[in-house]
Amino acid sequence: MGRNIRKRRSPLAVRAVAASAALAIGGGGLVWANFYASAHESNSGRNTTKAAPAQVATIKCPDVGQKLSNVPNQARGEVDGELATLDQQITTAYQRLATTRDAQARDASFVQNSILTPLKQNRSVIIDRIKLEINRVGGKAPGWLDGLSSCTGQPAGGQNNGGQNNGGATAAPSASASAGAGAGAGAGASASASAPAGGAAQPGNGGQAGNGPVAADFVDITKVQPNVARKARTGAAGSSGVFTTSCGVNANKKFNTDNVIVAPGVTNGAHHLHDYVGNQSNDAFANNDTFAAAQTSCANQGDKSSYYWPVVRIQNGTQDFDQNNDGGGKELNVGQIQQVRQAQIKFVGSPTSKVVAMPKFLRIITGDAKTTTNGLANANAHWSCTGFENKVQLTAQYPICPRGSTVVRTFAFQSCWDGVNADSANHRTHVAFADAQGNCANGFKAIPQLTMRLVYGFRAPTLTNGQIKNAYAVDGFPEQLHKATTDHDDFINVFDEKLMNKMVTCINNGQRCK
Repeated sequence: MGRNIRKRRSPLAVRAVAASAALAIGGGGLVWANFYASAHESNSGRNTTKAAPAQVATIKCPDVGQKLSNVPNQARGEVDGELATLDQQITTAYQRLATTRDAQARDASFVQNSILTPLKQNRSVIIDRIKLEINRVGGKAPGWLDGLSSCTGQPAGGQNNGGQNNGGATAAPSASASAGAGAGAGAGASASASAPAGGAAQPGNGGQAGNGPVAADFVDITKVQPNVARKARTGAAGSSGVFTTSCGVNANKKFNTDNVIVAPGVTNGAHHLHDYVGNQSNDAFANNDTFAAAQTSCANQGDKSSYYWPVVRIQNGTQDFDQNNDGGGKELNVGQIQQVRQAQIKFVGSPTSKVVAMPKFLRIITGDAKTTTNGLANANAHWSCTGFENKVQLTAQYPICPRGSTVVRTFAFQSCWDGVNADSANHRTHVAFADAQGNCANGFKAIPQLTMRLVYGFRAPTLTNGQIKNAYAVDGFPEQLHKATTDHDDFINVFDEKLMNKMVTCINNGQRCK
């Protein structure tokens, strides 16, 4: 992968002025411009907001990048740049949606005429460029790309949950709790709550007003029935070892809003802030040579891998360092950034086979940052509390932990590899989850499965009479409304050959190593 020096592309639509969504600190609480309320509504209470119903909560656009599974290698750099432009266009359109509520109230056709139609036109231009890049290198751009330009306004209560609903416990006034099937359960291990997309149906939605999180995004974990499925038993042909690498908790405070996997060469390609441990040179312009030559925060210097995830923030009135930056406050990721207390990184084996070495520079994304509009097909979020992890894992809601317990995020990455590619056009199809018994699909090989456990120490939010105080949420694309389902994690393998071979031997021999 050569160094991509492409500069960030200018969006075709002018970026909406965010002044009307500026932070306001008052009464000890965080208040965003109330996108669901009229200009005359007042905000009462500390660290809470009030919302009135609105017709459109967010913008739903087809995810072109997810659908493009076959792009010639020679075109991937340019195509990734165009895909990043599509993301920027959606961000700009959402900001316009969020800052024109009065106009929308006066004109029922405003959203369609002033936001969605221009967005479609702008997207059509970029999709044409994507087709041109694919055809230019001898590929054949699929005809269905033309049908992906149109976007729709998604109303509150219209979150796309993929048709899944696991009926967990109900904690009033929250919607039904979501049940992940435990870390490592795979792509299908998620269930949705019936929480509204924008939360406008609830008064006192907390956090960032119309941008979330909202009261329905939280549940008292003590009221959720156990939902963690039993793991597949390791058979005689399986591999039961565990390899641990210690890479710290981002004490170096390495942050950026780039994502070199999905948007190489594009500054702010993620539109949200990432924590990084391991490789210290990961940014939008890093390439394989950059990674190989970098410093690492890992105790074992043979591990220069990059582990990164979106930060969690508490909406408690604190303005953090990026309040006026792209990817931060400008894109509605606000509040006090929370440092993890523990970041436990382990690689485990397969219950049905031995594992093979991962190729160097293998890239894996687990979860989906766009589930609010994509649905849950690729959701792999697991939220829980210390003391509850073996009993309850949540996908579509954030837990409210009891006294003495704190929030835990867990990730279990795809553990099957196609045996050839270190990446794929949509950054998904070269890896896969094993089935419920732990088997990889035909042609795929078991690799050491990366598992991560992030433990926090912040005080639990409070949910009273439908109002959430001191809400917390994961950073994300602004139009995704900070839903718990959007949690995701990224990994680039930069183990040296000697240490990778040690890992494989350790796991296959049933040992515990580091």
